[in-house]
Amino acid sequence: MRPRYIILAVALALGAAVVAMGPLRGRSVEAGIGDLASLATSALSDLRGAAQSTLAGFSGTSSAARKAGGADADKPPEVTVSQPATRKITEWDEYTGRFDAVEAVEVRARVSGYLNKVNFTDGEEVKAGELLFEIDPRPFQRALEQAEAQLDQAKVRVSNASLDVERGRPLLKSDYISKKTFDDRENIVREAQAAVKVAEARVKAAELDLSFCRITAPISGRIGRTLVTKGNFVSGGGNDSGTTMLTTIVTQDPIYIYFDVSENNALKYTRLTEAEGKKGASGMLGASVGLGLPDEDGFPHAGRLDFLDNRLDLGTGTLRARAVVSNKAGLFSPGLFARVRLQGSPEYLALMLPDEAIGTDQANRFVYVVGKDDIPERRPVKLGPLVEGLRVIRSGISADDWVIIRGQQRVRPDQKIAPKRLPLKVSDANRDQTNSVTKP
Repeated sequence: MRPRYIILAVALALGAAVVAMGPLRGRSVEAGIGDLASLATSALSDLRGAAQSTLAGFSGTSSAARKAGGADADKPPEVTVSQPATRKITEWDEYTGRFDAVEAVEVRARVSGYLNKVNFTDGEEVKAGELLFEIDPRPFQRALEQAEAQLDQAKVRVSNASLDVERGRPLLKSDYISKKTFDDRENIVREAQAAVKVAEARVKAAELDLSFCRITAPISGRIGRTLVTKGNFVSGGGNDSGTTMLTTIVTQDPIYIYFDVSENNALKYTRLTEAEGKKGASGMLGASVGLGLPDEDGFPHAGRLDFLDNRLDLGTGTLRARAVVSNKAGLFSPGLFARVRLQGSPEYLALMLPDEAIGTDQANRFVYVVGKDDIPERRPVKLGPLVEGLRVIRSGISADDWVIIRGQQRVRPDQKIAPKRLPLKVSDANRDQTNSVTKP
């Protein structure tokens, strides 16, 4: 309730009391009303004095507050500034790769027959030439014996035909036989000799089929599981669709890892090799490659780049690359994923700042630099990778600039600041992980 309403209510209450009590005390109503007017005049005078005193107090407090606020407003805001950290770094590009065997073989039957023996344990290491499977050889032994008999038969024909030719020579000289008859005898000899060659070829083919009953490892490596067990019929032949695959063998050491390089990075590597006096992207061959498995930190394994494809993939715009890696411990297996790190720049002196010192306004990145008379200047910057917890600044500042790293929200255009200068330290944590490229 407002004060004037309170005063009116009090005055009305006093008036009612005076009017009611006047006759009881022997006074007239008119005298009571006069007393009431005097009392009201005195009360209003007292309220005016109290209100003036209160307003004077408020005025004094507001003046003091304005003076204190003016003093604080005139004081420049304090911010923390540091010069960029400098360090020699090498940028690395990271990719996801997959291991693949240097050599991989699908072991298939080359002749048809029933499988007699399986001479290996699934998943073990085998040597080249080691016996793996045996197919029932008896039908092929009979075929070989038949071919050898046919060869002997052909040789007998050659011998008989040769004797006929020798007997006919003196008869030809004596004109007891005609020239045509003698020529026919010689042709029979030639035909018999050709039949011997055919028989010899059949013997060799039968021997070859018999040797195919013993299926050996074509390469050394780790063998897979048995796809066909003993007693089953297997089909042989010269095409993949008709032959029975028995198992697979892959080499383990060394091992390949394939990964895809983006078009921009492929161009970057070409520029780097040209700067070193080498020709094209092939100048990267032999470069060191770091590898890390999904459950490992950093890149503890090393390899060597040994292949770059001759064209980019039309669908993805990437270039297929391959590195060869030693696998003596057998840690890597074909099909396994791994992180691959490839050098993306020569060593250079980099300027680095914490990410908290970098501002953004939609498309641009910037920092505040202490300028003349401690007035901050806004500088657009170009960012690089994250190294040891600090962001590489490619352009926009120099090593001598003092950059605001904390308190940017207190910066106002053309307003002085109170810079608190502190050195910027480079963290030593997670060097192997953070020394690789991270897109800003």
